[in-house]
Amino acid sequence: MSSKKLSRPCLVCWVVVFLFCTQSVHSQLEVGFYRSSCKLAEFIVKSAVRDGFNKDRGVAAGIVRMHFHDCFVRGCESSVLLDSTPSNKAEKDSPANNPSLRGFEVIDNAKARLETECKGIVSCADILAFAARDSIEITGGFGYDVPAGRRDGTVSLASEVLTNLPPPTFNVDQLTQNFANKGFSQEEMVTLSGGHTIGRSHCTSFSNRLYNFNGTTSQDPTLDATYATSLKQTCPQGSTDLSLVVPMNPGSPATTDAGYYIDILANRGLFTSDQTLLTNAATATQVNINARNSILWRRKFAAAMQKMGKLDVLTGNAGEIRVDCRVINS
Repeated sequence: MSSKKLSRPCLVCWVVVFLFCTQSVHSQLEVGFYRSSCKLAEFIVKSAVRDGFNKDRGVAAGIVRMHFHDCFVRGCESSVLLDSTPSNKAEKDSPANNPSLRGFEVIDNAKARLETECKGIVSCADILAFAARDSIEITGGFGYDVPAGRRDGTVSLASEVLTNLPPPTFNVDQLTQNFANKGFSQEEMVTLSGGHTIGRSHCTSFSNRLYNFNGTTSQDPTLDATYATSLKQTCPQGSTDLSLVVPMNPGSPATTDAGYYIDILANRGLFTSDQTLLTNAATATQVNINARNSILWRRKFAAAMQKMGKLDVLTGNAGEIRVDCRVINS
């Protein structure tokens, strides 16, 4: 008798648990999310990235950086793509992003094609996540599955950027804490720092290492002297010319390889936040391992990028699917 009384409530419990788990699964990201609703979604994004890369090889690095700058501020919900309005200064106009972020036209192009193919289906956040993966692949890095189902945020505040993104002046302890705040280990921080193997930097991000470094020396003593001399030729003291840029990894600026780590070992890390990785025994070990084994680093980088793409995403009914990646829906 008692067993019969228990059977019905237990059945109800299992139904509740099943429904909860099912809802949880459906609210999370999923590889192949658009297989039925927009089966060409990833192909269309890849095509847009390829077109952009053929016009400007540097755009790939720009998109990878854009994805990082999006995910570390409010999560991967494409708030970095929103334009400022008369009443709001958006993330893209923070000093950390303007004028250095680039590749917005590639995302716009992909979105326009997708709106023609399957209107109102693919989020700008997913487009950016796909495009970052494709940019790594097109520059020689390893590809990875991108679980999708992100939705787009409706808030973008320039004031939130500098408190979330690590500046180029951070030391290893500050970097470790910054990445830990986002759920990354110190090793993953070193791995993701390798994204600096492609792309360029404005002089203003590292000129402090060339001139008036501190009260004792005008030049950062951890910077290779020959390299510093070449940087000074491009970046004269006191210049505010925002068009002056240098490659982050001069040997292979458009290839996702281990050149970044080789540069650091030669005291040619461009930023303080790059060279500082040698000041800690654990991070220095990782730099050496990555420098010696490019395949291993590329594999770790792909895994870390996939993890980063899941940061604080909006799913289910949260957020929206923007019609135009630059403005919230009216």
